[in-house]
Amino acid sequence: MTWKFNKCGKIPSIKNPLLIEGMPGIGNVGKVAVDFIIDEIKAKKIYEITSYSMPHSVFVNEENLIELPKIEIYHKKIKNKDLLLLTGDVQPIDEYSCYEFCDKILDLVEKYKAKEIITIGGIGLHKIPKKPHVFCTGNSKKLIKKYKEGTNIKNKVYGVVGPIVGVSGLFLGLAQRRKIEAVSLLAETYGHPIYLGVKGAKEILKVLNKKLNLGIDLKELDKEIRELETDLITKSKVSTSKKIGKPGIDYIG
Repeated sequence: MTWKFNKCGKIPSIKNPLLIEGMPGIGNVGKVAVDFIIDEIKAKKIYEITSYSMPHSVFVNEENLIELPKIEIYHKKIKNKDLLLLTGDVQPIDEYSCYEFCDKILDLVEKYKAKEIITIGGIGLHKIPKKPHVFCTGNSKKLIKKYKEGTNIKNKVYGVVGPIVGVSGLFLGLAQRRKIEAVSLLAETYGHPIYLGVKGAKEILKVLNKKLNLGIDLKELDKEIRELETDLITKSKVSTSKKIGKPGIDYIG
């Protein structure tokens, strides 16, 4: 068994979609951003992906019951443009599994004749950035220019951004082999294991909202940012000999 794609109901007609990926990573910037988009545009889940190549763990949900980790693909048509949104609880467990997973996703989106992919990630800093910068790189100068124009995105990344690890990075390289244009939007965030990079996610969401006409309201994120930062200050005072963090969030990919 490798990667099993379980259909969730009837799959809608999808043509030339744009795939946006946001998986767990530094500050969970990508996951925060994509999950927020899914909720705001009321995207419909079309695939649930399972595998033995996921971490050997389960999560405890709000009902105090366990759930196996999963990865999901959602769909929404916005102004006659099909969006596919990839999110999940975890990333593949090792390098081989990550390559295999990315190729399976690319097989799927290639079947729908996808022409563009956006991956989202975080750049870890030693302190909380007041206003995170967003950097952009990818496999296509044309696509990088498209997302940079009219925004504050920085595309001078050489020597600033190190290797892009995991799904967010591999998608760019493997998509290039298939002649699919792909970019990665990377936001600065605090590189603390219990910190959620909502500030960085918000800066990326501003770009996507403008460029893709998503029509999402970002005001809810401001309240969440304040709550998370207050929570982090409190947790930082806890002795390091104790387990830090709320149940269920002390594993961040």
